[in-house]
Amino acid sequence: MQVQTTRFGVVEIPEDRVITFPKGLLGFTTQKRYCLLEPGNETAFFWLQSLEEPGLAFVVTDPSLFFTDYTVPIKPEQMTDLRLDKLEDAQVFVIVNKVEGSLTGNLQGPLVINTLTREGEQIVLADRRWTTRHTLMKLGGEAPRAQAIPA
Repeated sequence: MQVQTTRFGVVEIPEDRVITFPKGLLGFTTQKRYCLLEPGNETAFFWLQSLEEPGLAFVVTDPSLFFTDYTVPIKPEQMTDLRLDKLEDAQVFVIVNKVEGSLTGNLQGPLVINTLTREGEQIVLADRRWTTRHTLMKLGGEAPRAQAIPA
């Protein structure tokens, strides 16, 4: 299927790569169908692109790349909603934002996706040690500018 995006133009996406969030995402409850776009082969960040709204896309990442102790407790009713038989079939992502000189992740509202059915849900955690703008990494300063030197 062809997907129109404002960032990447028209992108070809196989039907089996569509991720459905039946409840939508927080603040975007009417947008239910998305796909993951990989900007490169070896990257920690992806675009979660809406299939219904070309201008709606979120940068997401796997939080375990940054925090080895990060876990998402999933309640039995959430397992049922996601049609998850076992936790190993779940993939967790967090939405990333750039805040001043840092990249932050919404660790309080992770996205849990059933990798077999490609259904997902945004879960709100009660654990207050994780925040909606948890620092993932500091960004470096400006790259040095090129200068002409006498020959």
